[in-house]
Amino acid sequence: MKGTEHWIKKAGVKLFLWRKHAADTSRGTILFVHGSSMASQPTFDLQVPGRADSSVMEYFASRGFDTWTLDNEGYGRSDKDRPINFDISNGADDLAAASEYVMKSSGNRRLLVYGISSGALKAALFAERHPERVARLALDAFVWTGEGSPTLAERRKKLPEFMAKNRRPIDRAFVHGIFNRDHPGTADAATIEAFADAILELDSSVPTGTYVDMCSKLPLVDPVKINVPTLILRGEFDGIASIEDLLAFFARLPHPDKQFTVMEGISHASFQQKNYRLVYHILHGFFTQPEPVYRA
Repeated sequence: MKGTEHWIKKAGVKLFLWRKHAADTSRGTILFVHGSSMASQPTFDLQVPGRADSSVMEYFASRGFDTWTLDNEGYGRSDKDRPINFDISNGADDLAAASEYVMKSSGNRRLLVYGISSGALKAALFAERHPERVARLALDAFVWTGEGSPTLAERRKKLPEFMAKNRRPIDRAFVHGIFNRDHPGTADAATIEAFADAILELDSSVPTGTYVDMCSKLPLVDPVKINVPTLILRGEFDGIASIEDLLAFFARLPHPDKQFTVMEGISHASFQQKNYRLVYHILHGFFTQPEPVYRA
């Protein structure tokens, strides 16, 4: 399935968008939001020989969705020139700019939004700021306060280093570490290597802003202000947030249409896991859920 490049400007900053869809787009428009250490296409349009439906964009496009993603400022093909660390608030600004373009291009007034890791924080903050643009919100590998997170506890040891510069280097060993830090074995070697190839083709360094935010500024979003249908996805072995932290966030969400799902056998990068089809199934069910015929 072919994709198309799109470019927009956010206050003079060029942002790259990528779109995939088939003739039928009746199911709605999905905007996928990437995490801290990789751009959009490696995360959502990864091609792995022999791995069926490896691209989540193609999977949903073949099922009637108009699928979009973007490289946040500082990542991939988007501009990287400003002397800032491209934090989560800046990423939410990117989503505000991108959503206007995507809604106009697709003809849908509201979007189905999926974010993973720091991308989930960006997506949640975007939904808090612009609830009128969000039909449904899926937050994967999300964190609220950070309490009880082994990943963030370890990452805070390098906080002074992250705060001292705007970018941090990444390499193949770093990508391997994403899959080894929580529970080795949840992803197969071919997928990990293809993921690393795709990431490193675009970036040899990434911004520090999301790491600084997640290590020193949580909470960044207020669940009470996210009044849209929301799905919380947590991998069984994901160390970015404790279940207690996420359940406390979930309990405060005001919209009656909300779901909390623990995904068996999954650690952090859910679309690159051996159990990726489980994630697709859960997300497809949430995005195709019929509207209720009765509301109190």
